[in-house]
Amino acid sequence: MEGVFRKRLTRFSAHVEVGGKIVECFLPNPGRLKGLLFRGAKVILKEVFAGGRKTAYDIVGVYHGGTVVSIDSRFPNRLVFEALKNCDLPEFAGYTSIKPEHPYERTKFDFLLEGSGLKPCLLEVKSCTLVRSGVAMFPDAPTERGARHIFELAKALGDGYRAAVLFVVQRDNAHMFKPNDDVDQKFGRTLRTAAEKGVEVYAYTASFTGRRLVLGGKIGVVL
Repeated sequence: MEGVFRKRLTRFSAHVEVGGKIVECFLPNPGRLKGLLFRGAKVILKEVFAGGRKTAYDIVGVYHGGTVVSIDSRFPNRLVFEALKNCDLPEFAGYTSIKPEHPYERTKFDFLLEGSGLKPCLLEVKSCTLVRSGVAMFPDAPTERGARHIFELAKALGDGYRAAVLFVVQRDNAHMFKPNDDVDQKFGRTLRTAAEKGVEVYAYTASFTGRRLVLGGKIGVVL
């Protein structure tokens, strides 16, 4: 289902015009999304039937130029989980155990990967929607939580873990990834320092069909 974006109400809600009526929708992304969600933007909605919900629709995508952009920040973790199960990520070949939401120190990482003869790997997945001139950038708003995750990944190296962060660019028109220093210099510094210590940094694009997110290709990372 499609609608026309009207205005953002909170970090997680917005007004959308659907069939000539203004309805409040759930927005599953706390990022700013300024270049994507503006008055008049055509959005993709998912109808959700669940008791106790205040809203009947989730805003899951937006048309931007000739690209359909997924803006549901829950999708990348599901996509990566399936890719890991299907051995579609060669960087993590050989890992046979995938444990979501693994606690370490003060943080819960998205995945702990384990396999015979391999170092256990802590993997954090980040959703990226911002692309300018083919360059994907993260974050689109300051993120203390994101910087803490990267810092904790670097700490885990000293405890014998392999550590990695994977940025899923939820659109197919990026050819390179870099940290968005204009928005959050601390995150950029933390990511560079972690990479120098041995934290692995990867980025993949994805295509959104309006119903599902499909893993695309690996793109270069410039720190």
